Amino acid sequence: MWGRGSPFLYFMPTLTTQLEAVNAMLGHIGEAPVTDISTPSSLPISGSTALTILEEISKEVQSGGWHFNTEKDVTLSPDAGNSNKIILPVNVIDADVVDHSYDIVARGLTLYDRENNTTAFSKDIKVTLTRLLDWDDLPEAARRYITLRAARILQGRLVGSRELEALIARDEYIAKSRLECMDSSSSDRTIFDSYDTAIRIGVNRPHNIL
Repeated sequence: MWGRGSPFLYFMPTLTTQLEAVNAMLGHIGEAPVTDISTPSSLPISGSTALTILEEISKEVQSGGWHFNTEKDVTLSPDAGNSNKIILPVNVIDADVVDHSYDIVARGLTLYDRENNTTAFSKDIKVTLTRLLDWDDLPEAARRYITLRAARILQGRLVGSRELEALIARDEYIAKSRLECMDSSSSDRTIFDSYDTAIRIGVNRPHNIL
Protein backbone atom coordinates (compact mmCIF):
# COMPACT_ATOMS: atom_id res chain seq x y z
CA MET A 1 0.00 0.00 0.00
CA TRP A 2 1.05 3.59 -0.50
CA GLY A 3 2.35 5.45 2.52
CA ARG A 4 0.34 8.56 3.37
CA GLY A 5 2.00 11.64 1.99
CA SER A 6 4.83 9.63 0.49
CA PRO A 7 5.56 8.85 -3.17
CA PHE A 8 7.23 5.57 -2.22
CA LEU A 9 5.61 2.18 -2.12
CA TYR A 10 5.78 0.40 1.25
CA PHE A 11 5.22 -3.32 1.61
CA MET A 12 5.77 -6.10 4.12
CA PRO A 13 8.26 -8.81 3.18
CA THR A 14 6.67 -12.10 2.14
CA LEU A 15 7.76 -14.98 4.36
CA THR A 16 8.10 -18.51 3.01
CA THR A 17 5.31 -20.70 4.34
CA GLN A 18 5.92 -24.31 5.33
CA LEU A 19 3.83 -25.40 2.34
CA GLU A 20 5.99 -23.30 0.02
CA ALA A 21 9.11 -24.80 1.58
CA VAL A 22 7.85 -28.34 0.98
CA ASN A 23 6.98 -27.49 -2.63
CA ALA A 24 10.38 -25.89 -3.16
CA MET A 25 11.96 -29.14 -1.97
CA LEU A 26 9.76 -31.17 -4.31
CA GLY A 27 10.61 -28.84 -7.17
CA HIS A 28 14.30 -29.56 -6.69
CA ILE A 29 13.70 -33.25 -7.40
CA GLY A 30 11.18 -32.75 -10.20
CA GLU A 31 8.11 -33.77 -8.20
CA ALA A 32 4.70 -32.13 -8.52
CA PRO A 33 3.74 -29.61 -5.81
CA VAL A 34 1.14 -30.39 -3.18
CA THR A 35 -1.75 -28.13 -2.22
CA ASP A 36 -2.04 -28.92 1.48
CA ILE A 37 0.22 -30.36 4.20
CA SER A 38 -2.19 -30.19 7.13
CA THR A 39 -2.85 -33.95 6.83
CA PRO A 40 0.54 -35.62 6.23
CA SER A 41 -1.04 -39.08 5.84
CA SER A 42 -2.89 -37.89 2.71
CA LEU A 43 0.30 -36.71 0.99
CA PRO A 44 2.14 -38.68 -1.68
CA ILE A 45 5.28 -40.42 -0.42
CA SER A 46 7.55 -37.69 -1.80
CA GLY A 47 5.44 -35.01 -0.08
CA SER A 48 5.29 -36.70 3.31
CA THR A 49 9.02 -37.44 3.12
CA ALA A 50 9.75 -33.81 2.29
CA LEU A 51 7.67 -32.58 5.24
CA THR A 52 9.34 -35.02 7.63
CA ILE A 53 12.82 -34.00 6.49
CA LEU A 54 11.93 -30.30 6.70
CA GLU A 55 10.88 -30.75 10.33
CA GLU A 56 14.02 -32.80 11.09
CA ILE A 57 16.33 -30.18 9.61
CA SER A 58 14.48 -27.33 11.32
CA LYS A 59 15.13 -29.00 14.68
CA GLU A 60 18.76 -29.73 13.74
CA VAL A 61 19.48 -26.17 12.66
CA GLN A 62 17.75 -24.58 15.63
CA SER A 63 19.62 -26.88 18.02
CA GLY A 64 22.75 -24.92 17.14
CA GLY A 65 21.40 -22.00 19.16
CA TRP A 66 20.88 -18.74 17.29
CA HIS A 67 20.09 -15.26 18.52
CA PHE A 68 16.53 -15.58 17.22
CA ASN A 69 15.74 -18.68 19.32
CA THR A 70 17.83 -18.00 22.41
CA GLU A 71 16.59 -16.32 25.58
CA LYS A 72 19.12 -15.15 28.15
CA ASP A 73 18.78 -14.76 31.92
CA VAL A 74 15.49 -16.63 32.23
CA THR A 75 14.60 -17.30 35.87
CA LEU A 76 13.08 -20.71 36.56
CA SER A 77 11.49 -21.56 39.89
CA PRO A 78 11.05 -24.88 41.74
CA ASP A 79 7.56 -26.33 41.60
CA ALA A 80 6.50 -26.96 45.19
CA GLY A 81 3.65 -29.15 43.97
CA ASN A 82 6.02 -31.35 41.99
CA SER A 83 8.77 -32.28 44.50
CA ASN A 84 10.49 -28.91 43.99
CA LYS A 85 11.53 -29.90 40.48
CA ILE A 86 12.31 -27.25 37.90
CA ILE A 87 10.44 -28.22 34.75
CA LEU A 88 11.51 -26.71 31.44
CA PRO A 89 9.02 -25.48 28.83
CA VAL A 90 8.11 -28.21 26.32
CA ASN A 91 9.73 -26.41 23.37
CA VAL A 92 13.16 -26.08 25.01
CA ILE A 93 16.03 -27.74 23.15
CA ASP A 94 18.75 -26.77 25.60
CA ALA A 95 19.13 -25.00 28.94
CA ASP A 96 22.46 -23.61 30.09
CA VAL A 97 22.78 -22.43 33.69
CA VAL A 98 24.13 -18.88 33.83
CA ASP A 99 26.08 -19.39 37.06
CA HIS A 100 28.71 -21.97 36.14
CA SER A 101 29.63 -22.55 39.77
CA TYR A 102 26.61 -24.89 39.74
CA ASP A 103 26.86 -28.30 38.09
CA ILE A 104 23.33 -28.39 36.71
CA VAL A 105 22.23 -30.00 33.46
CA ALA A 106 18.97 -30.63 31.64
CA ARG A 107 17.68 -34.19 31.68
CA GLY A 108 14.71 -34.33 29.42
CA LEU A 109 12.58 -31.39 30.52
CA THR A 110 13.86 -31.41 34.10
CA LEU A 111 16.91 -29.69 35.57
CA TYR A 112 19.25 -32.04 37.42
CA ASP A 113 21.80 -31.06 40.08
CA ARG A 114 24.78 -33.30 39.35
CA GLU A 115 26.71 -32.21 42.43
CA ASN A 116 23.94 -33.21 44.83
CA ASN A 117 22.39 -35.93 42.64
CA THR A 118 18.90 -34.49 42.83
CA THR A 119 16.13 -32.88 40.82
CA ALA A 120 14.87 -30.96 43.86
CA PHE A 121 15.82 -27.29 44.14
CA SER A 122 15.45 -24.84 46.99
CA LYS A 123 15.85 -21.62 45.02
CA ASP A 124 15.40 -20.07 41.59
CA ILE A 125 17.88 -20.90 38.84
CA LYS A 126 18.78 -18.50 36.05
CA VAL A 127 19.38 -20.08 32.64
CA THR A 128 19.85 -19.40 28.96
CA LEU A 129 17.20 -21.22 26.95
CA THR A 130 17.36 -22.41 23.36
CA ARG A 131 13.85 -22.95 22.03
CA LEU A 132 12.52 -24.97 19.12
CA LEU A 133 10.37 -22.42 17.33
CA ASP A 134 7.41 -23.18 15.11
CA TRP A 135 7.98 -22.58 11.41
CA ASP A 136 5.88 -19.41 11.42
CA ASP A 137 8.10 -17.91 14.14
CA LEU A 138 11.34 -18.33 12.18
CA PRO A 139 13.01 -15.41 10.38
CA GLU A 140 13.07 -15.67 6.59
CA ALA A 141 16.84 -16.25 6.46
CA ALA A 142 16.43 -19.33 8.65
CA ARG A 143 13.50 -20.59 6.56
CA ARG A 144 15.56 -20.26 3.39
CA TYR A 145 18.56 -22.11 4.81
CA ILE A 146 16.47 -24.88 6.36
CA THR A 147 14.54 -25.36 3.11
CA LEU A 148 17.68 -25.70 1.00
CA ARG A 149 19.43 -27.98 3.48
CA ALA A 150 16.31 -30.15 3.66
CA ALA A 151 16.06 -30.17 -0.15
CA ARG A 152 19.62 -31.48 -0.40
CA ILE A 153 18.86 -34.26 2.10
CA LEU A 154 15.61 -35.13 0.28
CA GLN A 155 17.44 -35.28 -3.03
CA GLY A 156 20.05 -37.59 -1.54
CA ARG A 157 17.44 -39.98 -0.18
CA LEU A 158 15.09 -40.10 -3.18
CA VAL A 159 17.24 -39.29 -6.21
CA GLY A 160 20.93 -39.50 -5.37
CA SER A 161 22.22 -37.21 -8.11
CA ARG A 162 25.67 -35.79 -7.40
CA GLU A 163 25.19 -33.00 -9.91
CA LEU A 164 21.90 -31.94 -8.36
CA GLU A 165 23.36 -32.17 -4.87
CA ALA A 166 26.20 -29.84 -5.89
CA LEU A 167 23.76 -27.27 -7.26
CA ILE A 168 21.63 -27.28 -4.12
CA ALA A 169 24.71 -27.26 -1.88
CA ARG A 170 25.92 -24.05 -3.52
CA ASP A 171 22.66 -22.26 -2.75
CA GLU A 172 22.61 -23.81 0.73
CA TYR A 173 26.07 -22.42 1.47
CA ILE A 174 24.98 -18.92 0.42
CA ALA A 175 21.80 -19.18 2.50
CA LYS A 176 23.76 -20.29 5.56
CA SER A 177 26.16 -17.37 5.18
CA ARG A 178 23.25 -14.94 4.98
CA LEU A 179 21.66 -16.46 8.07
CA GLU A 180 24.92 -16.19 10.00
CA CYS A 181 25.31 -12.55 8.96
CA MET A 182 21.72 -11.75 9.93
CA ASP A 183 22.05 -13.51 13.26
CA SER A 184 25.35 -11.84 14.05
CA SER A 185 23.98 -8.42 13.11
CA SER A 186 20.83 -8.80 15.21
CA SER A 187 22.82 -9.95 18.24
CA ASP A 188 25.46 -7.18 17.92
CA ARG A 189 28.22 -9.75 18.33
CA THR A 190 31.90 -8.98 17.90
CA ILE A 191 34.87 -11.31 17.42
CA PHE A 192 35.51 -11.01 21.16
CA ASP A 193 32.27 -12.90 21.86
CA SER A 194 33.94 -16.06 20.58
CA TYR A 195 35.96 -17.79 23.29
CA ASP A 196 38.20 -19.55 20.74
CA THR A 197 38.94 -16.32 18.92
CA ALA A 198 39.64 -14.49 22.17
CA ILE A 199 42.12 -17.14 23.24
CA ARG A 200 43.95 -16.95 19.89
CA ILE A 201 44.47 -13.20 20.15
CA GLY A 202 45.27 -13.24 23.85
CA VAL A 203 42.06 -11.82 25.30
CA ASN A 204 41.19 -13.22 28.76
CA ARG A 205 44.67 -14.67 29.10
CA PRO A 206 45.97 -14.30 32.68
CA HIS A 207 48.54 -11.53 32.89
CA ASN A 208 50.85 -13.56 35.10
CA ILE A 209 51.45 -16.21 32.44
CA LEU A 210 54.86 -15.78 30.87
